[in-house]
Amino acid sequence: MNSPQQADKMKEKKVYVCLSGLPLSFHLEWPFRKSTSGADFWVLHADIGLENSEGLHAPVSVNLSATVYEVMTSLDPKDIEAPVINALRKEVDRRQIEFLKSGKRVPVQFSSRYYDFKRCKWVFGKATEESVALLVARKVYWQTKVAGGPVWIGDPTEALFLETSPTHLLEVAQKLRDQELLTFEGEWVSANASLMAQAEKFEADMRAALAELEEKHAFERG
Repeated sequence: MNSPQQADKMKEKKVYVCLSGLPLSFHLEWPFRKSTSGADFWVLHADIGLENSEGLHAPVSVNLSATVYEVMTSLDPKDIEAPVINALRKEVDRRQIEFLKSGKRVPVQFSSRYYDFKRCKWVFGKATEESVALLVARKVYWQTKVAGGPVWIGDPTEALFLETSPTHLLEVAQKLRDQELLTFEGEWVSANASLMAQAEKFEADMRAALAELEEKHAFERG
Protein backbone atom coordinates (compact mmCIF):
# COMPACT_ATOMS: atom_id res chain seq x y z
CA MET A 1 0.00 0.00 0.00
CA ASN A 2 1.24 3.48 -0.84
CA SER A 3 2.12 5.84 2.01
CA PRO A 4 0.40 9.28 2.20
CA GLN A 5 3.63 10.85 0.92
CA GLN A 6 3.74 8.46 -2.07
CA ALA A 7 0.04 9.11 -2.79
CA ASP A 8 0.81 12.84 -2.93
CA LYS A 9 3.67 12.17 -5.34
CA MET A 10 1.33 10.28 -7.67
CA LYS A 11 -0.81 13.42 -7.97
CA GLU A 12 2.14 15.54 -9.13
CA LYS A 13 3.31 15.92 -12.71
CA LYS A 14 4.23 12.59 -14.28
CA VAL A 15 6.84 12.32 -16.98
CA TYR A 16 6.50 9.56 -19.58
CA VAL A 17 9.41 8.92 -21.92
CA CYS A 18 9.11 7.76 -25.53
CA LEU A 19 11.29 4.94 -26.79
CA SER A 20 13.00 7.61 -28.89
CA GLY A 21 14.04 9.45 -25.70
CA LEU A 22 11.64 12.42 -25.59
CA PRO A 23 10.31 13.26 -22.09
CA LEU A 24 6.59 14.10 -22.21
CA SER A 25 3.82 15.23 -19.87
CA PHE A 26 0.11 14.94 -20.67
CA HIS A 27 -2.80 17.21 -19.82
CA LEU A 28 -6.04 15.39 -20.64
CA GLU A 29 -9.28 17.40 -20.64
CA TRP A 30 -11.77 14.79 -19.42
CA PRO A 31 -14.31 13.52 -20.29
CA PHE A 32 -14.54 12.06 -23.79
CA ARG A 33 -17.47 13.67 -25.63
CA LYS A 34 -19.52 12.41 -28.56
CA SER A 35 -18.54 14.14 -31.77
CA THR A 36 -20.92 16.89 -32.83
CA SER A 37 -19.91 16.58 -36.49
CA GLY A 38 -22.25 13.67 -37.14
CA ALA A 39 -19.37 11.19 -37.37
CA ASP A 40 -19.45 8.13 -35.12
CA PHE A 41 -16.55 8.80 -32.74
CA TRP A 42 -15.77 10.32 -29.33
CA VAL A 43 -13.35 13.20 -28.73
CA LEU A 44 -10.93 14.06 -25.93
CA HIS A 45 -8.86 17.25 -26.08
CA ALA A 46 -5.31 16.96 -24.75
CA ASP A 47 -2.03 18.81 -24.69
CA ILE A 48 1.32 17.02 -24.84
CA GLY A 49 4.14 18.97 -23.25
CA LEU A 50 7.73 18.39 -24.33
CA GLU A 51 9.69 18.68 -21.10
CA ASN A 52 13.12 20.30 -20.98
CA SER A 53 12.17 22.54 -23.91
CA GLU A 54 11.29 26.20 -24.25
CA GLY A 55 7.54 25.75 -24.06
CA LEU A 56 7.17 23.29 -26.93
CA HIS A 57 3.88 21.40 -26.87
CA ALA A 58 1.32 19.69 -29.11
CA PRO A 59 -2.42 20.36 -28.70
CA VAL A 60 -4.26 17.28 -29.97
CA SER A 61 -7.78 15.99 -30.37
CA VAL A 62 -7.95 12.28 -29.54
CA ASN A 63 -10.61 10.70 -31.74
CA LEU A 64 -11.86 7.41 -30.29
CA SER A 65 -13.32 5.21 -33.00
CA ALA A 66 -16.64 3.39 -32.64
CA THR A 67 -14.81 0.07 -33.04
CA VAL A 68 -12.63 0.72 -29.99
CA TYR A 69 -15.53 2.25 -28.06
CA GLU A 70 -17.33 -1.10 -28.24
CA VAL A 71 -14.53 -2.92 -26.37
CA MET A 72 -14.12 -0.32 -23.61
CA THR A 73 -15.45 -1.04 -20.13
CA SER A 74 -16.09 2.69 -19.79
CA LEU A 75 -14.67 6.04 -20.87
CA ASP A 76 -13.72 6.90 -17.29
CA PRO A 77 -10.07 7.89 -16.76
CA LYS A 78 -9.45 4.80 -14.60
CA ASP A 79 -10.26 2.56 -17.59
CA ILE A 80 -8.88 4.51 -20.53
CA GLU A 81 -6.20 6.96 -19.36
CA ALA A 82 -3.29 4.54 -19.78
CA PRO A 83 -4.20 3.49 -23.37
CA VAL A 84 -4.71 7.15 -24.35
CA ILE A 85 -1.33 8.22 -22.97
CA ASN A 86 0.39 5.28 -24.64
CA ALA A 87 -1.33 5.82 -27.99
CA LEU A 88 -0.18 9.45 -27.97
CA ARG A 89 3.31 8.42 -26.88
CA LYS A 90 3.44 5.91 -29.72
CA GLU A 91 2.31 8.54 -32.24
CA VAL A 92 5.20 10.74 -31.07
CA ASP A 93 7.58 7.81 -31.59
CA ARG A 94 6.12 7.42 -35.10
CA ARG A 95 6.85 11.15 -35.67
CA GLN A 96 3.19 11.86 -36.38
CA ILE A 97 2.99 14.71 -33.83
CA GLU A 98 4.86 18.00 -34.10
CA PHE A 99 5.81 20.17 -31.13
CA LEU A 100 5.48 23.94 -31.48
CA LYS A 101 5.37 26.95 -29.17
CA SER A 102 1.83 27.49 -30.39
CA GLY A 103 -0.44 25.84 -32.89
CA LYS A 104 -3.89 24.56 -33.65
CA ARG A 105 -5.20 21.29 -32.28
CA VAL A 106 -4.23 18.25 -34.37
CA PRO A 107 -6.55 15.21 -34.66
CA VAL A 108 -5.05 11.89 -33.53
CA GLN A 109 -6.91 8.68 -34.37
CA PHE A 110 -7.33 6.48 -31.28
CA SER A 111 -8.35 3.44 -33.26
CA SER A 112 -7.94 -0.32 -33.50
CA ARG A 113 -4.30 0.24 -34.54
CA TYR A 114 -3.40 -0.33 -30.89
CA TYR A 115 -5.98 -2.96 -29.94
CA ASP A 116 -5.58 -6.69 -30.57
CA PHE A 117 -9.12 -8.06 -30.91
CA LYS A 118 -7.93 -11.67 -31.00
CA ARG A 119 -6.22 -11.38 -27.62
CA CYS A 120 -8.59 -8.66 -26.28
CA LYS A 121 -5.75 -6.42 -25.15
CA TRP A 122 -3.98 -3.17 -25.92
CA VAL A 123 -0.75 -3.62 -27.84
CA PHE A 124 1.85 -0.89 -28.30
CA GLY A 125 4.78 -3.06 -29.32
CA LYS A 126 6.91 -5.53 -27.37
CA ALA A 127 10.09 -3.82 -26.21
CA THR A 128 13.42 -5.58 -25.95
CA GLU A 129 15.03 -6.04 -22.54
CA GLU A 130 17.60 -3.42 -23.48
CA SER A 131 14.88 -0.95 -24.48
CA VAL A 132 13.00 -1.53 -21.23
CA ALA A 133 16.12 -0.87 -19.16
CA LEU A 134 16.91 2.29 -21.11
CA LEU A 135 13.37 3.60 -20.77
CA VAL A 136 13.37 2.95 -17.01
CA ALA A 137 16.66 4.83 -16.62
CA ARG A 138 15.41 7.71 -18.77
CA LYS A 139 12.12 7.85 -16.87
CA VAL A 140 13.82 8.11 -13.50
CA TYR A 141 16.24 10.74 -14.80
CA TRP A 142 13.59 12.95 -16.41
CA GLN A 143 10.99 12.58 -13.66
CA THR A 144 13.65 13.52 -11.10
CA LYS A 145 14.86 16.51 -13.13
CA VAL A 146 11.40 17.84 -14.04
CA ALA A 147 9.34 17.10 -10.92
CA GLY A 148 11.60 15.50 -8.35
CA GLY A 149 11.52 12.03 -6.87
CA PRO A 150 10.85 9.39 -5.81
CA VAL A 151 9.60 7.79 -9.03
CA TRP A 152 6.91 5.10 -9.25
CA ILE A 153 8.38 2.22 -11.26
CA GLY A 154 5.37 -0.09 -10.82
CA ASP A 155 3.19 2.22 -12.96
CA PRO A 156 0.82 0.00 -15.02
CA THR A 157 0.82 2.62 -17.79
CA GLU A 158 4.51 1.96 -18.37
CA ALA A 159 3.99 -1.81 -18.31
CA LEU A 160 1.20 -1.50 -20.89
CA PHE A 161 3.35 0.66 -23.18
CA LEU A 162 6.21 -1.86 -23.16
CA GLU A 163 3.94 -4.94 -23.28
CA THR A 164 5.31 -6.28 -20.01
CA SER A 165 4.26 -6.30 -16.34
CA PRO A 166 4.88 -3.97 -13.38
CA THR A 167 6.74 -6.87 -11.75
CA HIS A 168 9.12 -7.09 -14.69
CA LEU A 169 9.72 -3.33 -14.58
CA LEU A 170 10.69 -3.67 -10.93
CA GLU A 171 13.07 -6.51 -11.80
CA VAL A 172 14.71 -4.34 -14.46
CA ALA A 173 14.98 -1.44 -12.02
CA GLN A 174 16.59 -3.77 -9.48
CA LYS A 175 19.37 -4.45 -12.00
CA LEU A 176 19.94 -0.69 -12.22
CA ARG A 177 20.02 -0.63 -8.41
CA ASP A 178 22.72 -3.31 -8.53
CA GLN A 179 24.70 -0.89 -10.72
CA GLU A 180 24.27 1.71 -7.94
CA LEU A 181 22.14 3.95 -10.18
CA LEU A 182 18.95 3.76 -8.07
CA THR A 183 17.79 3.44 -4.48
CA PHE A 184 14.62 1.40 -3.79
CA GLU A 185 11.65 1.88 -1.48
CA GLY A 186 8.92 -0.62 -2.39
CA GLU A 187 7.75 0.21 -5.94
CA TRP A 188 9.37 3.65 -5.72
CA VAL A 189 12.95 4.52 -6.63
CA SER A 190 15.19 7.52 -6.21
CA ALA A 191 17.92 8.47 -8.65
CA ASN A 192 21.47 8.21 -7.31
CA ALA A 193 24.11 10.77 -8.24
CA SER A 194 25.63 8.25 -10.67
CA LEU A 195 22.38 8.22 -12.72
CA MET A 196 21.98 12.00 -12.70
CA ALA A 197 25.62 12.26 -13.82
CA GLN A 198 24.51 10.77 -17.15
CA ALA A 199 22.58 13.97 -17.93
CA GLU A 200 24.48 14.69 -21.14
CA LYS A 201 23.68 11.24 -22.54
CA PHE A 202 19.94 11.49 -21.80
CA GLU A 203 19.70 15.06 -23.05
CA ALA A 204 21.69 14.25 -26.20
CA ASP A 205 19.20 11.43 -26.88
CA MET A 206 16.37 13.94 -26.50
CA ARG A 207 18.00 16.48 -28.84
CA ALA A 208 18.63 13.81 -31.49
CA ALA A 209 15.03 12.52 -31.33
CA LEU A 210 13.61 16.05 -31.52
CA ALA A 211 15.87 16.92 -34.48
CA GLU A 212 14.65 13.85 -36.38
CA LEU A 213 11.02 14.70 -35.63
CA GLU A 214 11.43 18.34 -36.72
CA GLU A 215 13.27 17.29 -39.89
CA LYS A 216 10.42 14.95 -40.81
CA HIS A 217 7.74 17.63 -40.39
CA ALA A 218 9.83 20.28 -42.17
CA PHE A 219 10.14 17.90 -45.15
CA GLU A 220 6.37 17.30 -45.18
CA ARG A 221 5.71 21.06 -45.23
CA GLY A 222 8.07 21.39 -48.19
